[in-house]
Amino acid sequence: MTTTGSDPDTGLLAWATIEARGEDAASFLQGQLSQDLAGITDGGTWALLLAPDSVVVSTCFVTMVPEGYDLVVPAAQANDALARLKRFLLRTKCTLEVISPSAGPFVSIKEQIDARWPGVQELQAHLTPHSFGRGFVKSTISFDKGCFTGQELVGRLDARGSSVPWRMVHVEGPSAQVLDSLLKSKGPDGPQGVTSWYPSGERVVGLGFAHRTLVGALEESPIADVIVEEVD
Repeated sequence: MTTTGSDPDTGLLAWATIEARGEDAASFLQGQLSQDLAGITDGGTWALLLAPDSVVVSTCFVTMVPEGYDLVVPAAQANDALARLKRFLLRTKCTLEVISPSAGPFVSIKEQIDARWPGVQELQAHLTPHSFGRGFVKSTISFDKGCFTGQELVGRLDARGSSVPWRMVHVEGPSAQVLDSLLKSKGPDGPQGVTSWYPSGERVVGLGFAHRTLVGALEESPIADVIVEEVD
């Protein structure tokens, strides 16, 4: 089982919390996260922390607390996420501190894969949000809130129909090796292949990336004993 960011024996995921505190925490995060924090509910919301070129640095599950906000991120992404936030923390009354370990939105890698949600391995592909599916974009990005870091390129791509070369896929087959070879069988060099998986009886279920030409070909001509579905 691919378990980066999880316990290698149990597949349990590791999470950390970035605590944002101070009177400017709300305005600072509003300009850094992809989601509109003005509409956050008691249950929290998913958001993305993007690089200026719109590559996903980390997913964040954001909740509001009396002192500010808690951003739950994959533990393996915590240092990168903190560094990315501090890059823009200038003359701002907001403090950031990483608390680890922390409870997270998914307990196990199985839960995450079944939810078709990118984890540490998928984020390491350094792709923009639309590569992870329209449902992912809808759950994590507000296109009405105004400017945030990385917003210009994401907005432009969304307006152009979200056509990206690399697509996250949900896969099932006899082995991770078979699935990995299939995902790498068509398209140019890039982040194709199985990224995370778990055993399910005599088969495996996982996530990975494929070039859009392969995804289209498999939709037209499915391969026996293998399921590859673009995450939507």
